[in-house]
Amino acid sequence: MQEEQEFIQELLNPKTQNQAFERLLKNYQKPLYNHIRNIVLNHDDTDDVLQNTFVKVFQHLKNFKGESKLFSWMYRIATNEALTFLNQKSKKSGISSETLQNITIDNLKADVYFDGNEIQLKLQKAIVLLPEKQQLVFKMKYFEELKYEEISEILGTSVGALKASYHHAVKKIEAFVTTN
Repeated sequence: MQEEQEFIQELLNPKTQNQAFERLLKNYQKPLYNHIRNIVLNHDDTDDVLQNTFVKVFQHLKNFKGESKLFSWMYRIATNEALTFLNQKSKKSGISSETLQNITIDNLKADVYFDGNEIQLKLQKAIVLLPEKQQLVFKMKYFEELKYEEISEILGTSVGALKASYHHAVKKIEAFVTTN
C-alpha cells in the first residue's frame, strides 16, 4: 500500500508525472483493454473507451482517496466508461443495447482481432442475454480470472452476491448453449 501511495504521488507531481504515467500505461493498458473489450466487444470501440478511461484516470487522480486499490479504481472507471459507451451507442442507433450487442457479435467473425471460434461466438450470444450485472460478473470472473474480492472492490457488491450472480449466469449460459 505504501508503494502504491508513492506511485500516486509520482503521478500527481509535475516533475515525475510523465514517467509515472508511462509506467501506469505499461502496467494497466493491456488488462484494461481486455476488460473493456469483454464489455464492448469491438476493437476500435475498445480503443476509444480505453483512451477515455485513461483521460478520466488522469483527470480524477487527485480525487483518488485510496479507499480501494488503484487497480480497482481504474477498473471501475473502465467499467463505467464501457457501459456508458454502449448505452450512448444504442441510443444513437435507436436500438436496444441487447440488439446492439448481437449485431456486434455477428460482426466479430470479420474482426481481425477476434480469434475465437463458433463456440466462443455462441458463448458471447449467451452472455448478451444475461442481465448487465451478471454479464459483468461472468466476464470478469471467466475471461479475466479476477478474484471475487477484486470484483467486489470494482463493482461495490458483496462477495456473496457476486458468487450468486456468477452461479446464475453460468446456469443460464449452460442452458442456452445446450439448447441452441
